[in-house]
Amino acid sequence: MLSQEIRNYISEHSQETYDLLVKLAQIPAPSNYEEKRVDFLTELLESWGAKGVYTDEALNVVFPYDDDGEKPLVVFMAHTDVVFPDTTPLPLHVDGDKLCCPGVGDDTANLVTMLMVVKYLLNHPMKTKDLGVIFVANSGEEGLGNLKGSRQICKTYGSRMKRFYSFDGGLKGITTDAVGSSRFKVSATTIGGHSYGKFGNPNAIAGIAEVIRDIYSLTVPEYGKTTYNVGTISGGTSVNTIAQYVEMLCEYRSSDLRSMAIMEDHFQKIFKDRNTDDVHLEVELVGSRPCGALDETARKEQTEMFEQAASILKEYTGKEPTAGAGSTDCNIPLSMNIPSLCYGFYNGQGAHTREEYVEISSLKIGYHVAFESILAYFE
Repeated sequence: MLSQEIRNYISEHSQETYDLLVKLAQIPAPSNYEEKRVDFLTELLESWGAKGVYTDEALNVVFPYDDDGEKPLVVFMAHTDVVFPDTTPLPLHVDGDKLCCPGVGDDTANLVTMLMVVKYLLNHPMKTKDLGVIFVANSGEEGLGNLKGSRQICKTYGSRMKRFYSFDGGLKGITTDAVGSSRFKVSATTIGGHSYGKFGNPNAIAGIAEVIRDIYSLTVPEYGKTTYNVGTISGGTSVNTIAQYVEMLCEYRSSDLRSMAIMEDHFQKIFKDRNTDDVHLEVELVGSRPCGALDETARKEQTEMFEQAASILKEYTGKEPTAGAGSTDCNIPLSMNIPSLCYGFYNGQGAHTREEYVEISSLKIGYHVAFESILAYFE
């Protein structure tokens, strides 16, 4: 239960935090190009008095609040990148109770809320309990960012991490299991030619269409939930040209390791069978996210984490949160047998669309959830 002093702090700093959200949400941060937010956040933390802030090779902004280099750690992170490719300021406006901006919820609102707790700790130093604490504004969660930020943190801190939290999504659910995925760029190349004069020559579009047909003829395995998708396709020259080149991005996902292995076999067989002398395929693995692999001991500890988080969410929202699987920054620590959870601090809609918004009235609820969640690791 939060003290009255902390509740007062939240009330007194809510407008400041909202203003920070408005500012940060407009700073563009496509996956793999998060530099503008990295610079902003580094300067912000240092202006607050944070010591030891550093940016790693994956463009994570890391603040070791309490790390002596040896003690076990709990990691708190929220990602800086958004799915949108904009390199100019993202458009933001207010519509009643809606703060509207691409990426404002996923994941800027959660990042700013975590930073509110960081600022409190800098102004009101507290001792940790039995775990050191690392705060991370991480890169590369979305799409072809391929969880690069989470991977780097797990590489840096490894087995010292005993608990891991990714603040992503909203107040209604907690992600406890990892959905694995494999993503491919598939290109088809052939001779092509004029659509009339060379009619009958192999067509790269037709070749890639055969691959797509084969994918969509698959029956998914029975283990867990498994899906597949062709997300983009591009190529060709003109309406009267037999296409020489075309490429697509495709993926499969599953919450079960057995189904991941089966789908790998299916996809590789399709790629092999459709690679001919007439239409040459090149396949590049552009993204790979692992499933979870918690043993019984780690699963028990994660259950304790879940019960604590669920209790906090219910206290402030009045509703039991759902539990489920997802593809998040927790995929990496979960695959390393590190108990991990993912949940967020706002209500809203439209994630991954330009119509995305957060409900302004939900933000203060999220502030309380964040303080309760993080300060549980302090005395």
